[in-house]
Amino acid sequence: MKFKRIGLQIFLRTLFMFAALLIASIAFIKQWYWLDFIMLPVVAGLFYSYYAFYKKASLEVQQFVESVHYRDFTRYFEVKKAPTELQPFRSGFNEINTTFKSISKEKETQFLHLKSILEIVDTGIFSYEMNTGEVLWMNESLKALLHIPYLKTVHSLEKRNEPLYQEIIRLSAGQKAVTTISKDNSSFKVLLSATMFENEGHTFKLIAFQNINEALDEGESKAWQKLLSVMTHEIMNSVAPISSLAETLKGRIADTSLHPENYKEALTDIETGISTIKKRSEGLLKFTETYRNLSKINKINPSKVLVMELFGHVQQLMQPNIDKRNIDFEIILKDPMLSVNVDSGLIEQVLINLLLNAMDAVKESITPKITMNAETINNRVIVKVSDNGTGIEAEILDKIFIPFFSTKKTGNGIGLSLCKQVMMLHRGYISVKSVQNQGTVFILSFEQE
Repeated sequence: MKFKRIGLQIFLRTLFMFAALLIASIAFIKQWYWLDFIMLPVVAGLFYSYYAFYKKASLEVQQFVESVHYRDFTRYFEVKKAPTELQPFRSGFNEINTTFKSISKEKETQFLHLKSILEIVDTGIFSYEMNTGEVLWMNESLKALLHIPYLKTVHSLEKRNEPLYQEIIRLSAGQKAVTTISKDNSSFKVLLSATMFENEGHTFKLIAFQNINEALDEGESKAWQKLLSVMTHEIMNSVAPISSLAETLKGRIADTSLHPENYKEALTDIETGISTIKKRSEGLLKFTETYRNLSKINKINPSKVLVMELFGHVQQLMQPNIDKRNIDFEIILKDPMLSVNVDSGLIEQVLINLLLNAMDAVKESITPKITMNAETINNRVIVKVSDNGTGIEAEILDKIFIPFFSTKKTGNGIGLSLCKQVMMLHRGYISVKSVQNQGTVFILSFEQE
């Protein structure tokens, strides 16, 4: 509103000057020189007034620009004692200064708040200008961590701790690295995280230092405990079916002694059962060796295997338990020659895990049913293990593959995480679809050779 009044004044001054010049021009044409004699001082006065207004306005603007340049937002432009035409200027400048002052105060408060946070956090914070190496910020946590009271430039760190200096210089934005820092005849591990930002044409690097020594020690202890739990769980998953199958074979042998006429048929069943036990035992031994060195493994020993054979071995092993629980078990395989390039021992372990989960899920079903099927979709071999059990709650569906997450009272949450890890080794993936009280489908996807 104030600057609209200034615009109106400029418009009126221009209009009066135009009118005066028009009258003087008409008088000159009409040779009314007496009128020109009167209008000449009027035009001169209007020009002077216009120029004086311009000079005053320029001076006011210059003073305001100076206050902004030097961030002197406390400056107050007197309004009441100013000429009428300049009052809107000064009033507007005061409002702008008040706004800037408020913004500056808010920024200062935010800066002090951030500074306080950075000083009390346990994480060390260090930032410096990339070109000059000048240190912009170094909080108290970092000073205590490194036993360094002050650094003028990042290059000063080279003489104090060259390996740490080289690691800081090497890190790019978004990268992380673990390094060892020695202090007081001891050493500890630190996680370095780097990021970069630009301000007024300068590029700064910010490094966060986090002492992870205690976390690593605690994590290592828990890892050993969980590893033992994992091994026990997986061994029992294979030993229990083997024991059950052995019991069945023992009964078959006893039955043969009573019915010698069934000797050949029983011998065939016993040979098949012993072969299955042998294969699963070898798979179990391979699994324990594999899991023991899991952190070092980056390859598997795949071979072309018929899916029908995989299903057959797992069925032979699990059939006694399936029969004992009266579960309707079905294998659907449209293409008997469908094959996959996998490590059969590890994939059998995955299928056993999924079948055991399915058997647990259908234990309360009136008509329990488990299905295994395989087919080719979009040049990938898709293997599904489905059941009509209780299903999985939607809230935890995305957590079931997390290591050691379990909803079972007796479970330790490693079966499915292991399945996922094995599938990743095969460059495949595992997914799940489930509806509560309707059933669950686990899907294994393999690249087709």
